[in-house]
Amino acid sequence: MTAILDSLQRLFIPTQKFPAGVYSYMSPQDDPRNYRLHLRIEESGDAVLIINASTILHLNQTAAEYAYYLIQSTPSDEVARKISARYRVSPEEARKDYLQLTSRIQTLIETPDLDPVTFLDFDRKIPFSGQITAPYRLDCALTYQVMQETPDEVAPIDEVERELSTQEWTQIMDKAWKAGIPHIIFTGGEPTLRDDLPELLEFAEKLGMVTGLLTDGIRFSDDPYREKLLNTGLDHVMIVLNTESEKAWEAIKESIVEDLFIAIHLTITEVNHKRISEIINHLVELGVHEISISASDTKFNKNLENARNLIAELGLNLVWNLPVPYSVQHPVALEMENLEFIPDGAGRAWLYVEPDGDIRKMQGAETVLGNFLKDDWKSIWQNALSVSSE
Repeated sequence: MTAILDSLQRLFIPTQKFPAGVYSYMSPQDDPRNYRLHLRIEESGDAVLIINASTILHLNQTAAEYAYYLIQSTPSDEVARKISARYRVSPEEARKDYLQLTSRIQTLIETPDLDPVTFLDFDRKIPFSGQITAPYRLDCALTYQVMQETPDEVAPIDEVERELSTQEWTQIMDKAWKAGIPHIIFTGGEPTLRDDLPELLEFAEKLGMVTGLLTDGIRFSDDPYREKLLNTGLDHVMIVLNTESEKAWEAIKESIVEDLFIAIHLTITEVNHKRISEIINHLVELGVHEISISASDTKFNKNLENARNLIAELGLNLVWNLPVPYSVQHPVALEMENLEFIPDGAGRAWLYVEPDGDIRKMQGAETVLGNFLKDDWKSIWQNALSVSSE
């Protein structure tokens, strides 16, 4: 990898930058890897490459051009000629650099269960600190309605007067895609209570967006419904586990065998804090590899720390930046409480959309940044940058 960095750093900046925009690639149906690439080139020439909604790579200008040629399926010899013409580098060196970089990307494509955001040493930066023209992800609360057995207080039902229609949500997704946002997660409340969820997922698929779902998992225990969602092109799911629900455990058991990125969110509460080790070990027995944890109260911080250590011992991947029921008590906060700077993607790397279209930096934030249907995207983004810098 050092060789790639050395070769990229020795190159001169070209006089003409690649046009800013979003470029995507989907593997052919006969490719068993079944992967997607989304490349967003910024005005600066730097770029973000998103692989299967599971890895985000920050690329400098030269690496961004190589990624562009990869997405365009450009032959390596042609890439070498183009790069050599734009930079002070021989075709042989350009071809070697291109093959090294694309080989690393292909390795990531073939690596299962990657974290949704990974910062590799292509161009190391503090997470979420760079200049970007749009967030990487949009978290859309389709509804604040919850399942009958779920307490109403877990979702702020009284905050919105109405829910957007199917057509209005498709307008939001189209607007988001044109703004350069390649990744959308449907959340709530409980998004599977919306009958149009499959239709919305299919629309996002047609646009080229990668899609995720945050759910209590109850309806995933229903085989026909689960298959219906999977057929829409759904890319990943996080199940917020109610440890006392048999249907939730059944949903995990049924879903984990699917060709789908599955993560489980576990909240440590008064009810389950004495059984957390048992619960985590049972998740491992079911085949879970990705887990997110938080605590409902600071008095469970020791339980949280012990759970984090057990997760590490078991070799599970700790997911920390997918949307979950908001809590300030989570492992990353424990690790970073003594640091001067805590990476925070809310309002920059992702935005949160209420069921009526209002935008906040994250669930629970007080400030409304605008309305995705009614307001101009540029003004919304400027508001988000202003709030996130405070």
